Amino acid sequence: MSSPPPPAVTLLTRPGCHLCVAARESVDRVTSALGLEWEDVDVDADPELARRHAEEIPVVLVDGVPRDFWQIDERRLARLLRERLAG
Repeated sequence: MSSPPPPAVTLLTRPGCHLCVAARESVDRVTSALGLEWEDVDVDADPELARRHAEEIPVVLVDGVPRDFWQIDERRLARLLRERLAG
């Protein structure tokens, strides 16, 4: 039996966003501890993402589902990712 693919972790940010700096640090700490990769996406580069998440930046997505915004709760993100890794 093969293990599930790792969760896709995406952080939607925008230039000049002070909350995004802290969010990047939080997501990096959690994913590094779990051996996962993550992607930083400029929300303003995608009009649909900008429309959907304009007031929620930064927002962390796990497998495309919004899981946290503004301030990332590291314990909650770690728990969610561990559960996802366990299948």
